[in-house]
This record gives sequence, structure tokens and C-alpha cells, in this order.
Amino acid sequence: MSKKRKLIFRFSIALNLVLLAVVAWNYMKMNFVMDQVVLTEVQINLVELEGLIKYQMEDNWSNPNVVTAELRDILDGIWLGITTGEQLGTISDSDKVILTKLYHRLNQYPTDELYRLATVTEIDQKNFEELREILRDAGFGLNLQVGAEFEYFIEQAEKLEKNIEVPINN
Repeated sequence: MSKKRKLIFRFSIALNLVLLAVVAWNYMKMNFVMDQVVLTEVQINLVELEGLIKYQMEDNWSNPNVVTAELRDILDGIWLGITTGEQLGTISDSDKVILTKLYHRLNQYPTDELYRLATVTEIDQKNFEELREILRDAGFGLNLQVGAEFEYFIEQAEKLEKNIEVPINN
């Protein structure tokens, strides 16, 4: 092989390695984006929901719409996580199934809508109080340690989804 061909061959290998590194870096960034969407838009809000329910219980449900508004944020976050994961190609079919089931189970509770606050009955209050216990049992609650890994969140979400009755008590 001539010196010129050896140089071109080495340059080609180096360029391929750089391109491989760029692809790997972008894949890691896409996974990071997916993780952050779910962890910030769902996991943190589930912890806040548990705290808000506790506060409303202690305050005799003086402002139940803080709970219904937080639940709406969670539902929007789950849907955002599913669609983001699909668009980036970073969500597995099993994770999508878990998040979709969780979405539908949480969607049974009253939530605020655009320009309309939900009406929360005494039965709804009891259902939210039961949801609080289910959230804590699944690891979503104030003063409970939560993980920063997507896989850990999915395990918690699956436990939460399985423990929410369908339909909830009416």
C-alpha cells in the first residue's frame, strides 16, 4: 500500500470514529431529555400531589382545586413523556404501556380543565385520600427518597398503576 493510501485509510478510520462518537453522544442526549421530561413533569408532581392531598386533609379540604390542578399537570406530563419518547424513539413498548395505563387510571379522578375548575365531592375527597396512601406505598411522597433514574421511576409507576382501582369508588 502506498503512503498516500495509508494516510487516507487512517483518516477514514478516524473520521468514522468521530462520527460514531457524535451519534453516541446524541443518543445519550435524547435519553437524557426523555428522562428529564418524565422525572420533572411526572415524578416530582406525583410527590407534590401527595403533599397537597395531605395538606388539604389537614385543612379540611378548604381548597381542593390545588389537588385537581396538580393532577391535571401530572396527566399532561405523562402524555408529554409518552409523545416525547415516541418522537425520540427512546421509550420502550412496555414503558409506554405502563405510562398509558397510569394515565387512564389517574384520569378517573376529577381534574381541572381549561377555564373550568373541577367539582370535588366528599366521595372524591375520600378517593384522593386513598390515592395519597397508594402514592406513598409506591414511593411517591414527601420525605420519601425518589430515584433519579428513568428505570426506577417506571418501577414505581408500575406499582402505582397496579394499585389504583378501576373504577375508583363512587
